[in-house]
Amino acid sequence: MVSHILSIVSSSLELKRSYFAERAADVERAAQMIADCFRAGGKLLLFGNGGSAADAQHIAGEFINRFLPQDRRALPAIALTTDGGVLTCIANDTGFENVFARQIEALGVRGDVCLAITTSGTSQNVIKAIEQARALEMKVIGLLGRDGGRCAELCDLALVVPSHDTQRVQETHNLIGHILCELVELLLFPREEN
Repeated sequence: MVSHILSIVSSSLELKRSYFAERAADVERAAQMIADCFRAGGKLLLFGNGGSAADAQHIAGEFINRFLPQDRRALPAIALTTDGGVLTCIANDTGFENVFARQIEALGVRGDVCLAITTSGTSQNVIKAIEQARALEMKVIGLLGRDGGRCAELCDLALVVPSHDTQRVQETHNLIGHILCELVELLLFPREEN
């Protein structure tokens, strides 16, 4: 089992290494888009299914509270995966494919940014949400897997982790999320040099 553990770790590290070797500049662009949104008084709306829903909540929490150990104002980030009443009302009345799009219609405005998270790039509710965000002239960053699917072509910026291994994609998404949180804080709240 130890050799299997080491194989898993090696696979995860290699995917991260290759992703950031090729796409670090895109991650920086995503952080700048989010920082510009916050600076202009906008908000970040995050969503996804399953593990991606948990990632959306995790990232939102880091922006609202703080990521780095420094005092700063709270940043407006909303995970659209947390309100059971809203989610089940929409799913029951108009279909699960609308659970995020309806919330974006209600909460999103031009100048806001969406962070759409899907390891497949083909989740219908994520696609519909991106389309709704585009209709409202919001910017959309996709945190995607595989080849990005339909979501990639709809996003302003697609951060595609090119793997069919969902677990490894999620692990890379988690690191990207942490990097986004750190870079946005550094852009908005520069640390004083000692």
